[in-house]
Amino acid sequence: MIIQNAAVWTKDRGFVRQDVSFGETVEAVGSLHAPDSLDAAGKYLLPGFVDIHVHGGLRADFSDADAAGNRTIARRLLTQGVTSYLATTMTMPEETLLAAAALLDCDSKAADMASCLGMHLEGPFLSYKRRGAQYAEYLQKPDIGMLERIDERSGGRVRLVAVAPETEGAAAFIREASKRCRVSLGHTAADYDTAMEAFRCGADHATHLFNGMEPFLHRAPGVVGAAFDSGAYAELICDGLHVHPCAVRAAFRLFPGRVVLISDAVRSAGMPDGRYTLGGQEITMQNGRSTLADGTLAGSNITLHDALVNAVRFGIPLAEAVEAATLRPARSVGLDDTVGSVEPGKRADFVLLNPDLSIDSVYHFGQKAIQN
Repeated sequence: MIIQNAAVWTKDRGFVRQDVSFGETVEAVGSLHAPDSLDAAGKYLLPGFVDIHVHGGLRADFSDADAAGNRTIARRLLTQGVTSYLATTMTMPEETLLAAAALLDCDSKAADMASCLGMHLEGPFLSYKRRGAQYAEYLQKPDIGMLERIDERSGGRVRLVAVAPETEGAAAFIREASKRCRVSLGHTAADYDTAMEAFRCGADHATHLFNGMEPFLHRAPGVVGAAFDSGAYAELICDGLHVHPCAVRAAFRLFPGRVVLISDAVRSAGMPDGRYTLGGQEITMQNGRSTLADGTLAGSNITLHDALVNAVRFGIPLAEAVEAATLRPARSVGLDDTVGSVEPGKRADFVLLNPDLSIDSVYHFGQKAIQN
């Protein structure tokens, strides 16, 4: 098939009006005039969104270790333009995480579901002080044996693990874990020096920048300052609740080429206001904001498409926001050889956006999966 005349996002030149030929993978990009093609003049053609930090939606959560729930989440993600994701778990007991790892389906090409690219362990190796909505009872010291057991159960598909670097044994854990997957600093009270040591040991991400960490102060720059100096990737929840629009703009300037938009969506995403659970705790969603009983924010209810639109609304150029929702997340976990950009040989995962940035259609492995 050929899509013609779209403004195609390219990693080197931003948006370029050109044609794309594809089957399951992209075959050619350029001037490919041919009959029986789809004329997408006036529309943007983007790579499929890649969400490396998403917990759930529509009452389901990857920590539930429920195959039907996983499919529910994956179907919802695809309707919102997310063609690839990391199944992200909360701080839970090892047996729960092992069960969740065993249910990963990373080889599926199902036409109606986004593709799982692996697992993201957000915990349990986090700090009590900055635990946020992570359940304190299940927090524990970094344990490389536990990570290895979960990774083995997943078929070697753990792609990212979060850790608080000030916890006992964290430096040694990071040195070993970074040989197996990417390591992120998150839910941490670490100061700048401790965080810098962790980055030197092999960490290269900061989990939802500004959230779950000490604030960036002029005499105590903390994880934010260390991530800036080290060249780490910086996850960002762009929902207008977790991070002020000014801080979103600042993050894109502080971390050029390194901001990774995430949804951090939880089981209440896509649902009406009400009571739900997250990682063993009750949360309440009201007006799109999910919190614990004490008011602590508990994940988000946005999609990655929402994050992109919000970023543009907050003043981020569209081409920059697209990269932060596609190529950068893929590159940050070492999967950009397969997804994240529209290039020959990569998966034919696309999102066609209308001029107002609403979703026109979604293509997954070259098949039209969603048409609005």
